Amino acid sequence: MKQIEEYVRSIPDFPEKGIIFRDVTSVLEDADGLRLAIDLMQENLKDIEFDVVAGPESRGFIFGVPIAYNMHKSFVPVRKKGKLPCETVSIKYDLEYGSAEIEMHKDSIKPGQKVVIIDDLMATGGTMEAIIKLIEGMGGEVVKIVFLMELAGLEGRKKLSGYDVDSVIIYPGN
Repeated sequence: MKQIEEYVRSIPDFPEKGIIFRDVTSVLEDADGLRLAIDLMQENLKDIEFDVVAGPESRGFIFGVPIAYNMHKSFVPVRKKGKLPCETVSIKYDLEYGSAEIEMHKDSIKPGQKVVIIDDLMATGGTMEAIIKLIEGMGGEVVKIVFLMELAGLEGRKKLSGYDVDSVIIYPGN
């Protein structure tokens, strides 16, 4: 079987010159790549006690739901503002070129629940920092964060210091 890195397509100069885009769709489009990605991410949870898996749309759903299913845990979606039908809590945060707002159902995390967050990519860490604030604001405890890929050159871990963070693949640049 191939190494997980071999399933990731790297596209130079996208979206602009000097950037290497790490394309997760090439992992998803290969049955072995998808299975390997989920297995490797899940392996980072083998010694972690937790109640809930949370993940941001859309790729956090793709990887988080099978992990929650395999480990017999519930899954809580983190969505863009305006996508959830019940009462929500939300947070605005800054992006590299603007801002965004995400939300969760107000009753999705119970006080004292231990939460694992799953996503495909850590870049600057801004989205994950916002998700942590939402979860902790509801009384949850973030016990682990797992990414498939990390762009270490963007220093996202600085925003997540104090949290247990693992990435299956770490690219040194951005």
